[in-house]
Amino acid sequence: MSDMFYDRDSRARGCLTLSSKTSPLAQKRWSTSKTPEDPKNQVPAEPKSATKRLLSKIPIGRSHENIYTIPNILTFSRLVAAPVVGYLLVHDYHAAALSLFAYAGITDLVDGWIARKYHLQTVVGTIIDPMADKLLMTIGVACLAVNGSLPVWLAVIILGRDVGLAISAIYYRWISLPPPKTMARYWDFSLPSAEVKPTEISKINTALQLMLVGSAIALPVVPEAIISAWHLSEAMTGFQYLVATTTIWSGLSYVFSNNAVKILTKDEIQKRIAQAEAKRKP
Repeated sequence: MSDMFYDRDSRARGCLTLSSKTSPLAQKRWSTSKTPEDPKNQVPAEPKSATKRLLSKIPIGRSHENIYTIPNILTFSRLVAAPVVGYLLVHDYHAAALSLFAYAGITDLVDGWIARKYHLQTVVGTIIDPMADKLLMTIGVACLAVNGSLPVWLAVIILGRDVGLAISAIYYRWISLPPPKTMARYWDFSLPSAEVKPTEISKINTALQLMLVGSAIALPVVPEAIISAWHLSEAMTGFQYLVATTTIWSGLSYVFSNNAVKILTKDEIQKRIAQAEAKRKP
């Protein structure tokens, strides 16, 4: 029995002696090796921060709205139709120009009805919708003045008002744009910043201008006998003076009105986008 303990003790001492004679590299490897059973060698997992867990549950606010709606698409089609109408007028294709002008007028009514019925109103729609009307009006008036269908003085009044409103829109868009103010963000109409509300006289004036341009386009298509019988030429002259009066009146209404242009705050932008998304959900 004592021999057994002696041999076991000798073997243990022999192992210790052998290990002491190993190379320094082996000793370094042996000392740095980590066994999974040793709790001192285990690296504790980093606890997840409570602040990070809380922040991960907070929804990030969105400053963009969905602009790819049917009303906005119809409005954009009117923007594209405007220069085509001008081309047709310059080349005396009055029948084709009248058809495309009628399409623009119908879509102007339809897109507004769809937006209200299906809750697809967008801030960008309040900008590009009057923009499409004014572009069609501007091109139509300019081309009709070149053809002699409208007097030059009336064209100057209509176009001068539109130029003044366009400069004002550029100014208000820039001052209301949230920082950073870059040209890319300026032309990103999915980023709402200001809302334009047309005045009542402006709405009436827009309708009268559209009727005037439509009548001037259609007049060459109407037979001469009907024009003479119904005194349409004299009626057009009186209508031109009426439109000149409402045009000047509507331009002044934007200058003296306090509710025509509203700069949206960050909270208002978030609230409107959230309301639009909630209405679109089934």
